[in-house]
Amino acid sequence: MSDQSKQINFTIVPATDEAGAPTARTYSNFCAIAHTPFDFTLTFCEVMPLSEKEIREAETDHVVHAPVRAKVVVPVQFVPNLIAALQEHWRVFSESHVNANWNKGTGPIH
Repeated sequence: MSDQSKQINFTIVPATDEAGAPTARTYSNFCAIAHTPFDFTLTFCEVMPLSEKEIREAETDHVVHAPVRAKVVVPVQFVPNLIAALQEHWRVFSESHVNANWNKGTGPIH
C-alpha cells in the first residue's frame, strides 16, 4: 500500500435539517467587522427607525445601539474566498438589476 495522500475534489453544499424544514433566517441590515491575527468576527445587527428619544441620545453621544442578531467568526484563511464569492454574486445581481432605482449611486448602502 502506498503512503501517498489521496486528493479528492468535492463540493460542499448546505444540508437541510433532518425533518426537511428550512433553517430559520435572520434579517440584518448592518454588519460590524472586527479581526484578530487568527479570525474575523462579523456581527450582524438590525437597525430600526429611531424614536425621538433615541435621536436625542444619538445627537448627544453619537452612538446608536442596535440589537445583535448573529455573530459569525471565520478563520482568516476563509476571508478571501468570502470576498470573492460576494463580489461574484454582486456582479451577477447588479447585471440582472441594472435599472433598479436603488442602484443609482446615491451613496453607500450599509
